[in-house]
Amino acid sequence: MPSEITDVEKFVSMSAKAKECQVKRLKDGVKLKLRTPSQLYTLKIETVRADEIIKKLQCTIKEEEKE
Repeated sequence: MPSEITDVEKFVSMSAKAKECQVKRLKDGVKLKLRTPSQLYTLKIETVRADEIIKKLQCTIKEEEKE
C-alpha cells in the first residue's frame, strides 16, 4: 500500500534514496509517486508548484502518459 505524504520538504529529502519518481499530471493537480526500495510514497500538489518541486528531486524522473 502506498503512503501519502503531505510535507514537500520530507518528500524531496526522501528522493535521494528513491529509485525513481513518477509524475502523473491530472486535471486538478499533479501526483508524484516516489518508489523507494521498501515503499511507494505519493504526494498530491497543485499544478503551479509541481515544476518547482520536480526540479528539486534527486532521482530519475519518469512522466506518465495521460489517460
